[in-house]
Amino acid sequence: MFIELLILIIIRFILLICVIVGVAFLTLLERKVLGYIHIRKGPNKVGFIGILQPFSDAIKLFTKEQTFPLISNFLSYYFAPVFRLFLALLTWIIIPYFSGLYSFELGLLFFLSCTRLGVYTVIIAGWSSNSNYSLLGGLRAVAQTISYEVRLALILLSFVFLVGSYNLFLFYSFQLYIWFIFITFPLALVWFTSCLAETNRTPFDFAEGESELVSGFNVEYRRGGFALIFLAEYARILFISILFCILFLGGDTNSLFFYIKLSFISFLFIWVRGTLPRFRYDKLMYLAWKSFLPISLNYLLFFLGLKISFLSLYI
Repeated sequence: MFIELLILIIIRFILLICVIVGVAFLTLLERKVLGYIHIRKGPNKVGFIGILQPFSDAIKLFTKEQTFPLISNFLSYYFAPVFRLFLALLTWIIIPYFSGLYSFELGLLFFLSCTRLGVYTVIIAGWSSNSNYSLLGGLRAVAQTISYEVRLALILLSFVFLVGSYNLFLFYSFQLYIWFIFITFPLALVWFTSCLAETNRTPFDFAEGESELVSGFNVEYRRGGFALIFLAEYARILFISILFCILFLGGDTNSLFFYIKLSFISFLFIWVRGTLPRFRYDKLMYLAWKSFLPISLNYLLFFLGLKISFLSLYI
């Protein structure tokens, strides 16, 4: 029993290290891709073609002097980034590892619960900084999350009706012969756009609107606090990319092709950032409630009717 517990702890630690290293190189990929979109090279001095740049950034951030606003609520200000990173890493345990590391019967519900909690860290970080800009960024994040997480929940509920379970292992079994993206392509586009808004990425980065909020809810964070918020954001992007592959592109996590698909979806996040300008805020709300909500509800009713018709045939 002790040996099994020790092995599980070691595997969890290895998973954590792999996620952090993956996040580090995702930032390098983003800076490289944005560099070539801007017709420049991106970071290319630290190590071979800049491959050590993420590590030098981490060393710089974690060795700078620690500062915090004197009139801030210190405990909330200090622990909000820590809790945000913890939630971002906690969602990784629902990934269907076929080695038997974890097995979640209610994996999709766990994912929704963790994403719901994530917005509290943003509003607490914005409020506890005691800055007008950071508070506005936090309030924007709450309104944006309420608008788009309804769509995420409806899309996941559609798949629950289709698959008949919250377990992500079944998505691999159901996509052995055909991927879900071929029968739910509009839903895949809605999911990808909602995930851009969920992760506060361009063109929906209103919580971090640099042009009008001077970096938004994290404007008062320096050094390690900023690094933890940064790590949490990119860990969520990587996780959302994996979840997109599992839901729409097959879920064989033991296959090399799966990670090629994952890299492509992560590249799409960066490509969108380098291509599109930021939306106007009222346009965002219009897109959420007038366009994506009807599509999600129609697919939900379609899958529900499909399930009922199949059940009636068997009965």
